[in-house]
Amino acid sequence: MSGSLTGVERPRRKRALRTWLMAALTALTVALAGIWALLPASAQAEGGFTIDGTQLIDANGNPFIMRGSTHADVWYQGEWASFEEISDLGANTIRVVLGSGERAWGVTSAQRVADIVAECKEQRVICVLEVHDTTGYGEQAGAASLDQAVDYWEGLYSVLEGEEAYVLINIGNEPIGNTDPAQWTQATVDAVERMRSIGFEHTLVVDAPNWGQDWTNTMRANAPTVAAADPLGNTLFSVHMYQVYSSPQTVIDYFDAFEAMDLPLIVGEYADTHQGSTVAWETIQSEAQARGIGWIGWSYSGNSDPILDQVLSFDPNQMTTYGERIFESANGIQATAERASVFGDDPDPTTEEPTTDEPTTGGPTEGDCSASVSVANNWGSGWQGNVTVTATDGALDGWKLTWTWAGSTTITSSWNTTLTTSGANVTAQDVGWNGTVASGQSREVFGFIASGPTGTPAVTCEAI
Repeated sequence: MSGSLTGVERPRRKRALRTWLMAALTALTVALAGIWALLPASAQAEGGFTIDGTQLIDANGNPFIMRGSTHADVWYQGEWASFEEISDLGANTIRVVLGSGERAWGVTSAQRVADIVAECKEQRVICVLEVHDTTGYGEQAGAASLDQAVDYWEGLYSVLEGEEAYVLINIGNEPIGNTDPAQWTQATVDAVERMRSIGFEHTLVVDAPNWGQDWTNTMRANAPTVAAADPLGNTLFSVHMYQVYSSPQTVIDYFDAFEAMDLPLIVGEYADTHQGSTVAWETIQSEAQARGIGWIGWSYSGNSDPILDQVLSFDPNQMTTYGERIFESANGIQATAERASVFGDDPDPTTEEPTTDEPTTGGPTEGDCSASVSVANNWGSGWQGNVTVTATDGALDGWKLTWTWAGSTTITSSWNTTLTTSGANVTAQDVGWNGTVASGQSREVFGFIASGPTGTPAVTCEAI
């Protein structure tokens, strides 16, 4: 964790070698940072997660949008049940805190890491493994450098090789504090290059400086340089959103910047409040949902300040208000998470709907409506569509949409709707909490992933 601006010591509780050709290619890509977007697909790793523009793609070639929580395993090794509990609550991702040995909490052994990966696979969640010892380097006494973190990862190579479809490697948590944040760029370039020279082909996750919050916009300004340093073009950027992101516009501006650069971003940590300040968590969730950006909340349980606990005492029956916002809100985990397709077509472990107040309907409304499909993202093998409903003649308390594809388009997954298909015909209906649209207003109500040709068909909207 945890996005500190002050660098105050965090409580301990929370807290194949490559050939010469590979080295030459790495040097060339660093020199030509601006050609990141032109890296061919053939340069990317096969058999695991890859990056396509802003999108994280799983081993089956399908987009994967993280919706998850963090478990601090290095401090709470007796809470093994947390993996199953987080999965049962609907998460598709668990970020796992590891120790590399530089800090007082000790080392997460290779066997422990192997067990964690196996458990994540058993629970059908993607593991994001992170080294926590780097937190606040340059400002936090005893913090490890990114180079020391890579030493630790090198010792885990034999454990993680072959797990590229299930594991992402978060090289170091919040690796630079507020002292000389400019050092982040070269340190991160060096770490990415070293990881590739060791032989890692996993998607690499790199955290921002400023205790993860990047309030100096160092990562934002230098992300193209870091991306170009990766010969596999497989690096994912992670910002931690705490009190720096108390304003919705600050969240939007940061997301806009990475979208404009066509670079992939996740919110690797966030909460609803932090160090006495409110965080724009609703904007984080809604904007991430609209843009296909992954997020991971900090953290499941065990924080020295229980305001950051999603459940108390590692008990899923003691969910906090913050936990409800992570798991049960309109754009929370249970409403938006989709399992990675590498786990097959097994049903998700939860079918709970968001616990927002549903409108009273009392039968059909007088409101008339229109609707449209827009293309939010297109990565060649598939695309993301968003659907907007407009209340054209009075407020809506519910809606039903129908359309027919002109070609061979097929919807492979959807969120925030009850959707049925029959051949080229599609029917979609609200799920209660997203059925209300004020008179004269428009609302983006749901999204979907489709294969086949992109399309914006004529949509028929019926008020119900």
